[in-house]
Amino acid sequence: MVDGQQRLTTIYILLTYLKDMVAILGKTRFKISFETRGEANEPFLEAIDLSRAEENVDFFHICQAYQAIENWFADRDPMHKLKLLQHFLNDDETGRNVKVIWFKLAENDNPVDAFTRLNVGKIPLTNDELIRALFLRRSGSDESEAQNLQIRIAYEWDHLEKSLQSDAFWYFLNNQPGTAQNRIGFLFDLVVRADGLPKEAEHDAYGIFYSFSQKLKTLEASTEHEWRKIKQAFLMLEEWFEDRVLFHMVGYLINEGMDIIAIRKLSVNCTKSSFEDKLRREIFTRAIGKVLKTMDKQSVQEDVEERLESLNYGSHSAKIKSILLLFNLATLLQNRCSNLRFQFDSFKSESWDIEHVRSVTSDKPERHPERVNWLKHCLGYLELQGTEESLRDEINAFLVLTQVEATHEVFDPLYDKVLAYFRESVDKESDHSIANLALLDEHTNRSYKNSVFAVKRQRLLNLDQAGTFIPLCTRNVFLKCYSPLVDNVMFWSAADRDGYQEAITQTLVNFFVGSMEGIE
Repeated sequence: MVDGQQRLTTIYILLTYLKDMVAILGKTRFKISFETRGEANEPFLEAIDLSRAEENVDFFHICQAYQAIENWFADRDPMHKLKLLQHFLNDDETGRNVKVIWFKLAENDNPVDAFTRLNVGKIPLTNDELIRALFLRRSGSDESEAQNLQIRIAYEWDHLEKSLQSDAFWYFLNNQPGTAQNRIGFLFDLVVRADGLPKEAEHDAYGIFYSFSQKLKTLEASTEHEWRKIKQAFLMLEEWFEDRVLFHMVGYLINEGMDIIAIRKLSVNCTKSSFEDKLRREIFTRAIGKVLKTMDKQSVQEDVEERLESLNYGSHSAKIKSILLLFNLATLLQNRCSNLRFQFDSFKSESWDIEHVRSVTSDKPERHPERVNWLKHCLGYLELQGTEESLRDEINAFLVLTQVEATHEVFDPLYDKVLAYFRESVDKESDHSIANLALLDEHTNRSYKNSVFAVKRQRLLNLDQAGTFIPLCTRNVFLKCYSPLVDNVMFWSAADRDGYQEAITQTLVNFFVGSMEGIE
């Protein structure tokens, strides 16, 4: 017997407990011997002596199992002993319940090696699967009531699993994808950590299961009570998800790394408006870097303006991304009539980051493949517009050159001429402020990062027309919705820049002082 030794030994202990009745029925116990445990265990199993439990670890566990069997029978009708023996020993429909998988080996095969080979790659049970078994096992003296509870938990379990399979719901609550099969484990982790994970379970791979197992052993906890706590946690998260204001506020904080347990604590014993106020203050601290002491609009505006002026691309990329995300969320909340919601699932799974609206001199392409790519993008735009034939001819002439022929002396004058046409002259100081930055997807960043404004704009419009997710404010920037005067959509001017920064400022100020959806 390579696997199942504990089960076989437990059956033997059970038959030892019932040995008198076994003898009356004219049956005998099977014999068991241990290759690695010595000969002492075999006679002990035949006549278990509880007084010897402390002699070694094997005797201790054998005695524990024996006492568990003894206690189980103590509260039951004596006829259970006969029924159980029939269950084990009968050679008819009542019996035949102990089965052994018999694997026939070749003469020279090693049993242990064969077992290892047959079981390699088998996936171990997860916390979720073990917890499911824990909740679905029947407990209680009322068989009908226990069965009804079991059926209800199984049905509700499937509902929770299905809800968490929705990427819109999942990425609202998480920054990582998680395994599609085991997302319900997120709920168990949340409930256990909220109650306090036992110290001995903190570094255990099965710590969450251990915690539930220990709770269900106590008199105070019942399966129904513990399951209700899991459902309540889910309903709380679902309420946040369904509420448009809470969805964007909680979603922002989770994206910024705030723990759901901490957010949950903010909601305890307070009204919805009070909860929103707490969330807004937490968002202010994380986005602006200060404590929101007053709701005075002028004071808040000064804090926001100071924060925006202090941010610079490269030095504060993560903080800028955080501000631009909040700008998108606050913009969506400004419209009371809209039902648009930010797509956290697309935002997190597609790796959006910050990039310049107008190209900067520090991004000048230096390698030949980068130069060719940059010029092709510009040429594509010019051909689409059907303008600047002479400039297109110069670009085409460069594109047919070999890498050796395409020297700095040839490329640099052409580069300056293209920038001059698009009014992005290298004479201007590079703008790394937030007023020249927007959220762009990873592919556009990688392929178009140093392209001129008009080329990036065309690229994003094509994506938008194809139904690709584009953050609302990124779309608005390249449509020049924030510009005081739209004289030419091809170019990004100083006036466009100032209008964009003013829009960011005022939108954030209105958000922080409460001039947003659902708040008068």
